Amino acid sequence: MMREISLSSSFDLGAAVLSDGRTHFRVWAPRRRHVDLHLHSPGQQTLPMSPANDGYFELTLNRDATGARYTYRLDDAVERPDPASRLQESGVHGPSTVVAENFEWKASAWCGIPLSSYVIYELHIGAFTAEGTLDAAIGRIPYLLELGVTAVELMPVAQFPGDRNWGYDGVYPFAVQTSYGGPEALKRFVDACHLAGLAVVLDVVYNHLGPEGNYLRDFGPYFTNRHHTPWGDGINFDGADSGPVRHFFLQNALNWVTEFRIDALRLDATDTIYDFSPKHFLAELAEKLHLRGEALNRRIYALAESAANDVRWVRSAGLGGFGLDAQWNDDFHHALRQTLTGERRGYFADYPDFQHLVRSLEEGFVYQGEYSAYRRRAHGSPSREIPPERFIVCCQNHDQVGNRLKGDRLGHAVDLSRLKLAAAWVLLSPYVPLLFMGEDYNEPAPFPYFVSHGDPDLVAAVREGRKKEFAAFAWEGEPPDPQSEGTYLSAKIQPDLRHSGPPAELFRFYRELIRLRKHLPPLTSLSRREIHLEADEAGRVVWASRRFQNQECVLAFAFGENEARMPYPFASGRFRKHIDTSKPGTPSEAPEIQLLRNEIVTVAPHSVLLLERCFE
Repeated sequence: MMREISLSSSFDLGAAVLSDGRTHFRVWAPRRRHVDLHLHSPGQQTLPMSPANDGYFELTLNRDATGARYTYRLDDAVERPDPASRLQESGVHGPSTVVAENFEWKASAWCGIPLSSYVIYELHIGAFTAEGTLDAAIGRIPYLLELGVTAVELMPVAQFPGDRNWGYDGVYPFAVQTSYGGPEALKRFVDACHLAGLAVVLDVVYNHLGPEGNYLRDFGPYFTNRHHTPWGDGINFDGADSGPVRHFFLQNALNWVTEFRIDALRLDATDTIYDFSPKHFLAELAEKLHLRGEALNRRIYALAESAANDVRWVRSAGLGGFGLDAQWNDDFHHALRQTLTGERRGYFADYPDFQHLVRSLEEGFVYQGEYSAYRRRAHGSPSREIPPERFIVCCQNHDQVGNRLKGDRLGHAVDLSRLKLAAAWVLLSPYVPLLFMGEDYNEPAPFPYFVSHGDPDLVAAVREGRKKEFAAFAWEGEPPDPQSEGTYLSAKIQPDLRHSGPPAELFRFYRELIRLRKHLPPLTSLSRREIHLEADEAGRVVWASRRFQNQECVLAFAFGENEARMPYPFASGRFRKHIDTSKPGTPSEAPEIQLLRNEIVTVAPHSVLLLERCFE
């Protein structure tokens, strides 16, 4: 029978130091006759574990084994690290280390912030600083506060092979990557963020494990060939013996939000989590996370990354959904980039029309059941009735940058005026915005894919696989070598660039957009009912009126290559100008302006206008 001890998941799986000073070990190995605990240090000792219900084996040591290294010996045949290891000091093939939960939190009163207040900054710990560690990242918190973001999203930190990786090759879901600093460093980072008022989102991977150091098959049927993913067999969430598999990943999620006090989990590629059981794994995950949040008196969120355009992810369980709190909207990015750059390769070919861009702002998904030429099938579900705060949008993220041939950013393709337009389209939208590290000052460093595998055959397969991934885009040239340390080093960002020249101008613009989003009620309110759009397709201009109670903001986004003249579409009035990228200077110092309904106004190409209505 499954157990869950108090509000901690640590006692239930792996090694846990108990409050009475003993150390408990528990592992699931249903197809093994016997399992031994092999203690490597201090000293060498092998102890038989006792079989328990449902294929588990357990052992309790009458001492505090903090720091001890250990493996499990399976049927006297093989030795493997703990699948629920908290620390892999010698890498993915070495023994596990017992870790005690005795961190002294300083931000003990932190309860989180509403999801509607999230302005997310996505970062890769290795590339965010020269040192590439969690402790070094703490030193960059003042920069994040200067920018004004309210949440930090970490790409996966679960232990992966080598010392550099995007993180999606993790093979120990409970362990924090040692080259980043390990579990204590992650706690220090989260605590420092909370003290600064920043929420922390962690990217977790529940659709596959990496290929090197993945020993789960030696313990039990964690995978199934009934489901196939881009990375191989699917995780066994719905077949025979799937109960303990589900339990393993559910406990992992609870561990992140409990032991590490993570505020939200970003669930990687949820459309490749296959489960045909009566209660989908994602629904159970959302339910358990929300219950844990209530018990801890904290706001805890589950955020789905998905390319499926499926509103079930965020519909409530009562309406047949999974009850997740928000999901990525790739259509928003694709339509925006295609409009800004004219790119038509790969999936960008599905977004040739200006109305695609308009629909992404007005309704969420562009494809809501229509035929997708890129996919050669109908794609998506209707999203207009989904609250905007349930969509996360961006103009850049690690996938959309890193999965380009050279890892090139939007700034490599467009000028400063278009970068400002893209930033405003995201940050002044009614959705939850996400920024990718460095976009706020047009970081010139690319973000290519990088790994540090130890198996030469695997390295060769990764190199070949990357080339095949780019086939649909017909890009010319060779991608950077993912195994090269130079490829990784090329991704390091340099936030000090924000202090001068065009990067400083763009940084000030981002900072002002975030400030206005936080302080102007019509922009703070994420309600689709209070948004009215008028699009001029000929001039490629989108007008938006956003209201909250008796307040109104009017926005104009000009995507055309030429100056556009058109009637002003909303009610007449006097307005204070907050942003006008077509003119130099500080818009807030400009005098009020008068606009009359149907008055012909001129809009400069690639410009943004933000007005606040003045009421008597």
